[in-house]
Amino acid sequence: MDSGTTQSDPTETQASTPVTIGVLALQGDYAAHAVALKEVGADAVLVRSVAQLAGLDGLIIPGGESTTFLKFLERDGFLADLAEFVRTKPTFGTCAGCILLADEVVHPAQASLAVLHATVERNSYGRQIDSSIEHAATALGGDPLEMVYIRAPRILKVAEDVEVLAERDGFPVLVRQGDLLAATFHPELSDDRRVHRLFVEMVMQARQARA
Repeated sequence: MDSGTTQSDPTETQASTPVTIGVLALQGDYAAHAVALKEVGADAVLVRSVAQLAGLDGLIIPGGESTTFLKFLERDGFLADLAEFVRTKPTFGTCAGCILLADEVVHPAQASLAVLHATVERNSYGRQIDSSIEHAATALGGDPLEMVYIRAPRILKVAEDVEVLAERDGFPVLVRQGDLLAATFHPELSDDRRVHRLFVEMVMQARQARA
């Protein structure tokens, strides 16, 4: 007998509920990432402790200084838990975050989370004074994307399972590998939200796949 009630579809509920994405808030312009996430419909959490990783659907590792990041993470016992998170949940690394994700870091070599199948060269485009704003076509479609470079690294090479979404001077600057996204520039410093929107879509798809 029809009770007059309807059962909700769990998949539809998942899709309509905003994803919760953390932004590692140890250094860098994490606040700008949080604003960008909110503008594209995600809930943003500033992450400063291991406990805050629980319950997140995804994570952004922002720019800053990669060696300083490592010191903070190692000092607080954060590194092992973060490594486990990035192996299992969608993660987006920008600038220093891109360096931390790479499985090989050069100039000079340093430790990393070693999940992105790429070789990344630190400070490849020079010092702070050599920062620049470029515009380039991307696989995201639409007009050329504004890219803000600040002491940017260079992705020297990527494995076959890494999709190159944008390039600068023949080198990848925006790449995707499964649930990982990495950029050598700072999309949070632009008004163009296409990169953050892509990451939110990746996080939503991953959450639905786990449901």
